[in-house]
Amino acid sequence: MPASSLRRLLDDIGTVDATGIEERVAHYPTRSIKKQAKTFGLKLAVSMVDLTTLEGKDTPGKIASLCRKALCPHPEGDLPRVAAVCVYPSMVRHAVPHVQGTGVRIASVATAFPSGQAPLKTRLAEVRQAVADGADEIDMVINRGAFLAGEFAQMQDEIAAVVEACGESTLKVILETSELETYDNIRAASFLAMRVIRPGDFIKTSTGKTSANATLGNQQVMLDAIRDHFLATGVEIAMKPAGGIKNAKQALQFLVAVKETLGDAWLRPSRYRFGASSLLNDLLRQLETQRTGAYQAPWTFTEDSSGY
Repeated sequence: MPASSLRRLLDDIGTVDATGIEERVAHYPTRSIKKQAKTFGLKLAVSMVDLTTLEGKDTPGKIASLCRKALCPHPEGDLPRVAAVCVYPSMVRHAVPHVQGTGVRIASVATAFPSGQAPLKTRLAEVRQAVADGADEIDMVINRGAFLAGEFAQMQDEIAAVVEACGESTLKVILETSELETYDNIRAASFLAMRVIRPGDFIKTSTGKTSANATLGNQQVMLDAIRDHFLATGVEIAMKPAGGIKNAKQALQFLVAVKETLGDAWLRPSRYRFGASSLLNDLLRQLETQRTGAYQAPWTFTEDSSGY
């Protein structure tokens, strides 16, 4: 990346104290959350899940099963539905009929996910088709090549074009933090995205398709950026960590970070999501343990809603 482009941006938004970030996030796992507070946190996490399947072998039947799980995570207990079902664009039309009118949203990855390596015209056409098929939310990937080359205007212009193509659908902008390599780059990319998206849109850590995904560290950099942007502009941007969050213990640590950085106003599905496939089952296991006092085996909960 041309050093001058990044330097000018960081002079404007500030740099990241990497050591300070690591020290801060090291304290989140030490927070003690027990009994009623733990149950509240686990249910809150369930309500924030974007239940996701992004496989080449996805079928309409698998999507229907996932939607049933989204609507009824567990037949016993007072549990919320998940926030959304996230699928490839070709699967949107198969998912919509199963959740229409329920409050569960349909999200779709787009813009040549996960690489983003397609002509802009093709990426925008994919977004428009997913929205036309009923997607309530679009998860796009930024042009990492443009960012790393210091072509910030190109990156922002492409995001702005996707915003327009989304219409009324919510946009989640995926930074792919592992490919940005440094905390300063993650902060810079966060600000570039936030300056062109709308209030209520999201910035998101990862596609879940690289070797490194969401961590407490890269989330903290993004949460701090959201806070600083909000304090400067009053614009509320939402957050989505994705990939690598597989158990309830991790999810609670990520929520502690949100509460301590952004406050209770961000502890709701409209401002915070988990991109996950296996996380939901562990949340359900922990909630059942809280309810019955008996620890549940990993196979207690299945992918769909037909077996518990």
